[in-house]
Amino acid sequence: MNFELTEYPPIVQQIAGYGIQGYDMAMGWLLSPAAWSQFAILVGAYLLAVLISRRLRPALKSLIDPGDKQNMFTAPRLIMLQFLPLILPLLAYALTGIGEQVVRSIFDSGAVIAFGKRVFLFLAVRAFVRDILKDQFLQLLGRFMLLPIAALYTFGLLDIVTLQLTETVVGVGNIRFSLISIVRGLIAGSLLFWLGQWSNSQTSALIEKQEMRPSIRQLLIKTVEFMIFGLAFLVLMNLMGINLGALAVLGGAIGVGLGFGLQKIASNFISGVILLIEGQATVGDYVELDGGESGKIVKMTARAAILETFDGRWIVVPNEDFITTRVVNYSDQGSANRYEAPFSVSYDTDINLVPGIIEEAVSKHPEVLDKPYPPDCALRGFGDSGIDFAVEFWVNGIDDGPNKYTSDVLFLIWNALKDNGIEIPYPRRVIEIKGNTPVDVPE
Repeated sequence: MNFELTEYPPIVQQIAGYGIQGYDMAMGWLLSPAAWSQFAILVGAYLLAVLISRRLRPALKSLIDPGDKQNMFTAPRLIMLQFLPLILPLLAYALTGIGEQVVRSIFDSGAVIAFGKRVFLFLAVRAFVRDILKDQFLQLLGRFMLLPIAALYTFGLLDIVTLQLTETVVGVGNIRFSLISIVRGLIAGSLLFWLGQWSNSQTSALIEKQEMRPSIRQLLIKTVEFMIFGLAFLVLMNLMGINLGALAVLGGAIGVGLGFGLQKIASNFISGVILLIEGQATVGDYVELDGGESGKIVKMTARAAILETFDGRWIVVPNEDFITTRVVNYSDQGSANRYEAPFSVSYDTDINLVPGIIEEAVSKHPEVLDKPYPPDCALRGFGDSGIDFAVEFWVNGIDDGPNKYTSDVLFLIWNALKDNGIEIPYPRRVIEIKGNTPVDVPE
């Protein structure tokens, strides 16, 4: 086949050249007795592989499948079980290799059968991506990266494409690198990202099982995460051919920036590390800030802590505030907290009976504790309208809105006083009229 392609761009001429070469090769195979014998060997090897795999695969499955047994070999056997779909293409590849040796000894040619081996290898790669890879990210990576590479290898174009990518150089500023380094970086970066995510989740799960303070546990998890992804980044830069010395210079510049323009961010980060180590405040603690805001810590980041108030608002508090200002942590010494409910009775009441009545009533609340102290009713003073009392009680938790311990106790006080005929006073004023001013009394 001859075509006049001089008027077309070089890339078109090159693609057309490959197409003509493929056409000539196919026609040569169709007219060659050696090629037909190789086709016959390929078909025979595939059919033999099908027959063997139909008998071998069920036997291997019954042998490898652990069933309900749980031991140290269960996980490896389950992993081996997942690779059974590769039996057919790998058997066809192996049998074709045996036939290739016979054909080359007779005809001194094996181009067709070599192509068939690459096809069987491509089928193995496809079965690996389709049937073995379960992770969605790995499936996506295999479908759009591994399979195209295998297809190029099957048709003998991998070396040509690799050479073209190597010779094509792009530049960003003073940095110049080839397209092959970009492709290699994408593949390696994707694998390193997935491996980093997997190793970080496994390590975090292992740390979560250890007996240690929650703050120390969170610090270890963050440290391991930083080390894993930092190492993955350095490996990726090395694979892409980027000089790590330039990164050292960049790191120095970032350090100077932290020392001047980013000192608040650096201060918050260091304060967060101190909080994790010392455990002054951690997720789940109920704290009250110096400005009067209070809430439960629901999240702690490298820069700030997030407080959730009882009405659902989120307050972002820089980590530095926990170090430099006064912060009351109601959960630091445990979950038990003391509260006080004030009330008054009239002056006509026998005050000696009040403490026993109120203490008994408050102790019936299911959340009120006997330890560290039971409910304690104390006389506080003599007011203008009544005698002032207050009952102190301990509960597990915080009276933060969802938990209305004080309100519940006041209800108990009200009902107890009413049941015992004790009057709760209200403000009264005595009006004295002086002089001889007559007062009309209605009949």
